[in-house]
Amino acid sequence: MPASEQSATQFIEQLSAMVWGLPLIILLVGVGLWLTLALKGLQFSKLGHALYLGLIKRREKTDEPGDISHFQALMTALSATVGTGNIAGVATAIAIGGPGAMFWMWVTGLVGMATKYSEAVLAVKYRTKDRNGNMCGGPMYYIEQGLGWKWLALAFAVFAVIASFGIGNMVQTNSVAAAMESTFHVPVAVSGIVLAIATAAVILGGIRSIGRVTSFFVPLMIVLYILGALTILFLNLDKIPGAFALIFEKAFSPTAATGGFAGSSVMLAMRLGVARGIFSNESGLGSSPIAAAAAKTRHPVSQALVSMTQTFIDTLVVCSMTGLVLIVTDTWHTGMNGAALTSLAFKTGLPGEWGTYIVATSIILFAYSTVIGWSYYGEKAIEYLWGEKAILPYRILWVLVAGIGAILKLDFVWALSDVFNGLMAFPNLIALVMLSPVIIRETRNYFGARTS
Repeated sequence: MPASEQSATQFIEQLSAMVWGLPLIILLVGVGLWLTLALKGLQFSKLGHALYLGLIKRREKTDEPGDISHFQALMTALSATVGTGNIAGVATAIAIGGPGAMFWMWVTGLVGMATKYSEAVLAVKYRTKDRNGNMCGGPMYYIEQGLGWKWLALAFAVFAVIASFGIGNMVQTNSVAAAMESTFHVPVAVSGIVLAIATAAVILGGIRSIGRVTSFFVPLMIVLYILGALTILFLNLDKIPGAFALIFEKAFSPTAATGGFAGSSVMLAMRLGVARGIFSNESGLGSSPIAAAAAKTRHPVSQALVSMTQTFIDTLVVCSMTGLVLIVTDTWHTGMNGAALTSLAFKTGLPGEWGTYIVATSIILFAYSTVIGWSYYGEKAIEYLWGEKAILPYRILWVLVAGIGAILKLDFVWALSDVFNGLMAFPNLIALVMLSPVIIRETRNYFGARTS
C-alpha cells in the first residue's frame, strides 16, 4: 500500500473510532432506553403478537397500500442486517471483551427493538409515492416532513449513499470472494463476475423482485446457520448452563487472561458488546425503516411490530447462536479473532469439515444478502437526492461496484464506509427523540382501536 494511501486509511480509521466512540454508543442505547420507557416496554409485551404478524399470519395477499408484504419487508430488512457481523462481529466482541460482551449485546438488542419499532412507525407514517407509484420512506422523509428540516434529511441521504457502496456492497462482495477462494478455491475474479450477475438478476427488478427473493432466500440461510449452531449446542448440552453463567458473571466482573486471551475489563466488555450489537442489528442507524416504508399496511404500528422482530431475530437469536457456540466449544480464548474464530468453533464442535463449510457458506450467503438489502436502501437515498431518473443508473453502478469490490483490497473503503454508517445515526436519533410524541400517539391509537 502506498504511503499516502496508508496515511489516509489511518486517518479515516481514527475518524471512525471517534464517530463510533462512547458518545454515539451512549446515545444509541440511551434513545432505545427512553423509547422503551415511553412505550411501556412494548417490545416485551407485544413480542408474541409481533412474531405472529410477521412470521405466521404474513398477509402475502392484501389490497392495503404498499409495494411488498409485511413478511417481505421483514426479510428485506433482515437480508441487510443478518450479515458478516453475526459471524465475525460477535467473535471479535467475545475474543477481545470476553464472554460478558454477549450480555451487553443482548441488552443492546432488547432496547434496540423499541428503536426499530419507532423507526418503522415514522417510516410508514411519513412515506410518500414517487412518480412510478412506488413507496418512498425512511429517515430522510420523516426528518423533512415531521421536523421540517430539509438540510438534515439531505445529510442523512448523503451519508446513506456513501455507506451503502462500502458497508453494503464492496465490503460484502469482498468477504464472499475471500470465503470462496479460501474454502472452495474459486478465483476472486470468477466470484466477482458471478456476484455481479447474481446481484443484477435481483435488484434490476426493484423492490418487488428483492422482496420475492429475500422472502425465500433469507429464511433458508438463517435456518442453515442456526441448525449448525443448534447441533453443536445439542452435542454440548451439559455445558450450556455454564456458558450462560459465565456470560452473566463476566458482564459485571473482569475476565482473567486464559490461553491466548489477554483479559478484559467490564467497560471493555460493555463497549464491545454494545458496539457490535448495534453494528449487527442497525437499530438507530436509520437503514431498515427504508424497507419498512415499502410494506403493504394501512397503519404504521402494524408494520412497526413486524419490524422490531428483525432485531430480535438478528441479535437475540442469530448472534446468540454464535456466542454460545464460541463458549461451549471453549475456543473463545484461543487468541484468534473474527470469522476465523467462529470457523474454528464450528470446526471444533462438528465432525469432519462440516463446521468449516457451514461457516464459509453462511458468510457467503449472509454477505450476498446484505448486498441485495442495502441496494434498496441506497436506491431510495439516491432517489430522494436526485429523483426517479437516478434509479436505473444507480442500479447499474451498484452491479458494477459489486463485481469490482470482490477483487480489490478495501481497507480504506471499509474505514470510510464505517464512518458514514455511524454518521447516519445522528440525524435519525434526533428525529426519533423529537418525533417520539407522534410514535406514542400512533401506538395508542392502534391498540386503543383494537381493544375498543
